[in-house]
Amino acid sequence: MRFREFWQLVDEVLGSAHGRALTRDLVLIELDNRTAIAALDDGVEPRTVWHALCDALDVPEPLRWGNGTHRQAPPRR
Repeated sequence: MRFREFWQLVDEVLGSAHGRALTRDLVLIELDNRTAIAALDDGVEPRTVWHALCDALDVPEPLRWGNGTHRQAPPRR
């Protein structure tokens, strides 16, 4: 997953304003008590951050991949 795809999914799945605020403010235990933005800045792969964010927000698996019917879900690592 690329950074561009990460941010597209944040906007599509979580809503642009709400999703962007969550990436700044929500501390994620799965990411060693960092926010999504802090984890990305520290070099964590976007797909790992995306899965952690979705897990914390209980986003169901079928909804995690936005509106792109051709988009393939990246596997967890």
